[in-house]
Amino acid sequence: MKFYKNYVAGEPILWQGDNFDYVASVVQGVATLGKTLEDGRTQLVGLLFGSDFIGRPGREKIDFDICAVTDVTLCCFRREPFEALISSTPSLADRLAEMALDELNAAREWMLLLGRKTAQEKIATFIEMLVRRQHNESLHGMKPKLSLPLTREEIANYLGLTIETVSRQITSFKNKGILEFSDRRNFKVKDMKALKLATGDDTEGGVII
Repeated sequence: MKFYKNYVAGEPILWQGDNFDYVASVVQGVATLGKTLEDGRTQLVGLLFGSDFIGRPGREKIDFDICAVTDVTLCCFRREPFEALISSTPSLADRLAEMALDELNAAREWMLLLGRKTAQEKIATFIEMLVRRQHNESLHGMKPKLSLPLTREEIANYLGLTIETVSRQITSFKNKGILEFSDRRNFKVKDMKALKLATGDDTEGGVII
């Protein structure tokens, strides 16, 4: 029932409306979720990291364009046997429900980011999210190496900003000593407290008024 699929950076994984005869968990790599409008405009609406899940039991078509932005490995399960397993395994059904609620919470937070946060707060929130998803331990004082999975243009698309604004804000964080880049993609957070403050969120995760 289980099999693996590999994709290279830049390769499409699924297109919106494709038939989806399997569900999958991301083993490694990063992929984007996007929507394409009838006139060709696209909007990134999410990122998939390791352990994130693709597909929904009971749905035969995919709702988003999914594209690998780094090399990606998926652990895949045929949809019909997987749905049968869910029916006989309550703990698995509970876990999937928990993941769906986590996605709903993330979507609500992203609505706040796009609608109310400043450009600086958007970039800081995006980077803080990368830290949490790539290296949880860095929230506790460690400074591992991190990477931007998206180009400046893709970040701008994702956050509703211009490329110039993205570059300007990242440069500002570098000049303030919050971030240190070894090249255009690889960096580390030198001051996590300052980064968290720049997100506009309080220590409980709410927005500072």
